[in-house]
Amino acid sequence: MTAPASFTGFPEAALDFYDDLEVDNTKSFWEAHRHVHAESVKAPMVALTAALESEFGTAKVFRPYRDVRFAKDKTPYKTHQGAFVGRAPATGWYVEVSARGVRTGGGFYEASAHRLAAVRAAIDDQRTGAELEDLLAELVRRGWDVGGDRLRTKPRGYEVDHPRIDLLRHRSLVLGRHHGFEPVIHTPELADVVREDWRELRPIVEWIAARTDTLE
Repeated sequence: MTAPASFTGFPEAALDFYDDLEVDNTKSFWEAHRHVHAESVKAPMVALTAALESEFGTAKVFRPYRDVRFAKDKTPYKTHQGAFVGRAPATGWYVEVSARGVRTGGGFYEASAHRLAAVRAAIDDQRTGAELEDLLAELVRRGWDVGGDRLRTKPRGYEVDHPRIDLLRHRSLVLGRHHGFEPVIHTPELADVVREDWRELRPIVEWIAARTDTLE
């Protein structure tokens, strides 16, 4: 297998490709511009994740095709290119390029019932729950956004006045940071930016993995 090229940044053509795809998300457009995706989107993403592999592990670079079997939106192609490095099931670090530039993230993106129960039990516990609150507060202070899928009501078995009820409502918990169109996204230095972002998120990723990575 040929080793990936050194990472040199995402070219403008990557953002332009997704600008155009959002307007014309069709097979005919894709086939006519497949080479742009391969050269300006996928190849740089493979190179970027290869540059981070020694510290974080092997990334999954996602396929560009949407699963439309049960979706109302039948457009066939994703309007972004993402890559994910797993630390535990559905838990790890993420990077993405799209028409809106580059963003990074991390956390747990979904959980089976027993993994989610383990996370909630740790949030419920005064010591480990307070530890998570402190980690999140520090990351918010550093400019990270907290997101994820959340219940509108309280989860079963917990009181609505629980001191960490907002955290207990999470069915996924992710943090994200947008780098947008900053000039650095077009340079090799983006690898250092993503590396530092993922290092900042490591305590959260490890907190979650410690509760879930031994569960089937």
